[in-house]
Amino acid sequence: MRSLFRSPNRLLFIGDMILIIASVFGSFALRLDLGPLYVYYLPQAITMIVVALLVKPLIYYSFGLYSRVWAYASIRELKIITAAVSIASAIVALIILLLTFLQYYRGFPRSVLAIDWLLSLFAVGGLRFAMRLLAESRSGPVKIDGQSKRILIVGAGDAGALVVREMQKNPQLNLMPMCFVDDDESKLKQRIHDVPVEGTLEDLGRIVDNWYIQEVIIAIPSAPGAVVRKVIEICRGKDVPFRTMPGIYELIGGKVNVGRLREVDITDLLRRAPVKIDTTLIGSNLSGKRVLITGAGGSIGRELCRQISRWGPESLILLGHGENTIFETLVELEENFPSLPLHPIVADIRNLDRLANVFDHFQPHLVFHAAAHKHVPLMEINVEEAVSNNVIGTRNVVEAVLNAGVDRLVMISTDKAIRPSSVMGATKRMAEMLVLEAALRTGKPYSVVRFGNVLGSRGSVIPLFKRQISNGGPVTVTHPDMERYFMTIPEAVHLVLQAAAMGQGGEIFVLRMGEQVKILQLADDLIRLSGLEPEKDIEIVFTGIRPGDKLSEELWGQWAQIEATSHEDIVQLVDEERLSGQVLNNAVNELAYLADEGDVDAIIRLLDETIPGAAVRSVPPPDLTAVF
Repeated sequence: MRSLFRSPNRLLFIGDMILIIASVFGSFALRLDLGPLYVYYLPQAITMIVVALLVKPLIYYSFGLYSRVWAYASIRELKIITAAVSIASAIVALIILLLTFLQYYRGFPRSVLAIDWLLSLFAVGGLRFAMRLLAESRSGPVKIDGQSKRILIVGAGDAGALVVREMQKNPQLNLMPMCFVDDDESKLKQRIHDVPVEGTLEDLGRIVDNWYIQEVIIAIPSAPGAVVRKVIEICRGKDVPFRTMPGIYELIGGKVNVGRLREVDITDLLRRAPVKIDTTLIGSNLSGKRVLITGAGGSIGRELCRQISRWGPESLILLGHGENTIFETLVELEENFPSLPLHPIVADIRNLDRLANVFDHFQPHLVFHAAAHKHVPLMEINVEEAVSNNVIGTRNVVEAVLNAGVDRLVMISTDKAIRPSSVMGATKRMAEMLVLEAALRTGKPYSVVRFGNVLGSRGSVIPLFKRQISNGGPVTVTHPDMERYFMTIPEAVHLVLQAAAMGQGGEIFVLRMGEQVKILQLADDLIRLSGLEPEKDIEIVFTGIRPGDKLSEELWGQWAQIEATSHEDIVQLVDEERLSGQVLNNAVNELAYLADEGDVDAIIRLLDETIPGAAVRSVPPPDLTAVF
């Protein structure tokens, strides 16, 4: 309540008290006219004023009408004002009717109560929106001057309107919104915040010339990569700079404003149209739950932390082997979710006793297992590490999950686990089978989610290409026909959370990732996004296929049966061939023994003999240069 008496809240409170009194007197005047009858009912009016002064300010305070910055009032605030005034007037009406029933006074013109509600609504809302009008009038009209950039906004939706409004409110940005383009024909020749919608995307080049545009801003967070690509090609042809809003998955839980504008990135060119998510299902799976994430410092693990935090879990346990990455994840989450209980745990999943202690102490309801060695060529020369981390580490996680009675386990897997030709893929397939075996034995919702490459993850091709470009080239591509499935990290995690909530036990969920993208095309796009020309400014060199690599990936085996799920971008594999029971247990025990002995040849032979479709031995042994 202390904040109520600070300016400008104090002025609002005083204004409300005056308007409450004026509203009651005005209601009686409108109902009875000024005359003898009005004078006769003055005692009832004074009683109603006393009741209203006691009730209404308290209700207004409880609805936050004294704790908002009304200079930025919107439709949301109007709804809150309507609710607060309606509830306050209803309580006053009930008290007055009760006093009438108890014959506190004789007769009461009941229509006064409805008139008072209407006047109060206009008075309370008018006072607050007058503050917004005053704030806007102080900022004054935006003037075009020689210093302000002439801006064209692609997208006349909510995001575009918000960006334009912020430019108009903040002239110090030196950004002057001149016009929109939008493919929605119903918006053509309309004005949004007094900025005209001049044409469609097809008209972009002409409008850039006619309006002397100096920068183009893509304000469509849901725009698929094809739209972004089309805009930047036109802008390049006109030699006009361009920026964009992050994709919708990056903006979830964030605010759309000028501060979020950034240079167009490769992720923008490849992002897909946003998918529909069952928020009720995800919310019931995460809200109020203790969630543990292994590999929380990695690219996927950190994004899991970000997105899960928005669903209001009871607490988040961040488990990872690298103290620096766990610290970085912790700092980011503390900044964005200060009220969320966070527990950073530096631990190695290969240490079963440490894992058992962590699980016993925190008793998580839900575990996302994202910890793994994932760099394909590097694991070809560190076979023992791939086994001990990906296989034995996963067995330890499963054992800790079972002993702690965890309700749900989700393992993050890879398309490289299908008919694996690499040690990394083979060990991830073994890890999958351990999770599925636990689901079979317990009947609990333990499941696996497979997907392909994610853009920008540590150790992936995108950071490597960026570093090579910044060094002046050359950019190294293994083969001109090499292609991969790609998805942005936020997109992939968004679908992982959906798949996790759908799991009933023992499923392999696979994310549909669209068409495969040629690595050569990625290199070409990155060079152009850097403002350079391929082969002219930056050379592209082909280095040959590395050990463990395939020319293209597959999301399921040739003979696998797939079933649709309730989500169009998630499918489920049915009856995929795998090891189980004692056969699986013996194979894992043998792998653990061979890893301790350092017998690489025996490990590879065992992987090929036990994993359906595996062909790890067919890959030539690597030399160190082939890794890079």
